[in-house]
Amino acid sequence: MFKNKHFIVALLVAPILSIIAYFGADMAVSEKPHAAKEGQSYKLIAKSNCRYTSGLCGMENGEFKVQFRSEKLTPSELQLSLKSQFPLEGIKLSLVDSQDQTGQPIDMVSADQAGQNWYITLPKPASAESWLRVAIQAEGTLYYGETQTAFVKYETLFTE
Repeated sequence: MFKNKHFIVALLVAPILSIIAYFGADMAVSEKPHAAKEGQSYKLIAKSNCRYTSGLCGMENGEFKVQFRSEKLTPSELQLSLKSQFPLEGIKLSLVDSQDQTGQPIDMVSADQAGQNWYITLPKPASAESWLRVAIQAEGTLYYGETQTAFVKYETLFTE
């Protein structure tokens, strides 16, 4: 079987052709990235650190990225801060106990003139399954998203 030249050439060429086909199909059918357009709205995707007790939660859509940090969690309230790479015009948050509920949006307060650092004090989430909903306006564009609040409690595996 390995004495046949055609068989050996096929074994060498097939993997190369499959790799070319994989990237060619991706280029042909994938959505091309484009810049955000003023007046449009775009969904923010919560990163994986939002699902764990990391104290941090990143949300992004392409180049637009924000990061929430749980500053202080007391028995009655939660203090959150937000850091952005871009100047933001305004941010509204709501905290709900289940995904199908609606909550009253609360404005975050800017901590600097550039509009890149924000903070807010909210009531403590009822559980790790509570939802944080976000609406952010930047350069006339609206970004929105939601994530569970498991990240607000900062825990590590290391003991003292």
